[in-house]
Amino acid sequence: MEKKSIDQYCKEHSFTESKLLKEIKEYTIKNEEVPAMISGPLVINTLKTIIKLSNPQLILEIGTFTGYSALGMAEALKNKGEIYTCELCPIHAKTAQRFFNKSEHKDKIIIYIGSAIKTLETFSVNSFDFIFIDADKINYINYYKRSMVLLKRGGVIVLDNMLWSGDVLNPISKESKILDDLNKIINNDDRVINTLLPIRDGLMICIKK
Repeated sequence: MEKKSIDQYCKEHSFTESKLLKEIKEYTIKNEEVPAMISGPLVINTLKTIIKLSNPQLILEIGTFTGYSALGMAEALKNKGEIYTCELCPIHAKTAQRFFNKSEHKDKIIIYIGSAIKTLETFSVNSFDFIFIDADKINYINYYKRSMVLLKRGGVIVLDNMLWSGDVLNPISKESKILDDLNKIINNDDRVINTLLPIRDGLMICIKK
């Protein structure tokens, strides 16, 4: 059976997206040049499951885009929890905020506009319980290294697109080489327990020891 069919089967037998998440997805497909940048329901349900199991209080997201993943995580987060999400593009941040304002979870999400590398330097060491990385792949190694400093012991880091459409098997492009290198870095990092899952475009899940 083709992976597309399996993915669709999984979506049909998993928790359904909220009405607002569907609205963000539909908007993104119709209006964005690269709508595939949105994380999608299988990724969000995985994040929600981890959040429900680990009960984080403070979440960091690197890469907001149109707000789909931030809102999805906010839906699973307890009322006192917060999400700090980093977005380089002011237009994407504005779009995301417009959707957040429609949600009962809007007060949980704070957008930081600008270079994520610079924004991450402003956060305190060991301050986050959960980190989701889904931004430009060129800086993925830097994002991971800084995230490990910002993450509390026992916290979780999830990185999206770590299979890069399978190109990591024979990395040729700059992005696939970086992701292949990062997969190796993480797998040899004795500070974490990690597993790479073939969910959508590849989810690397790391638990800081």
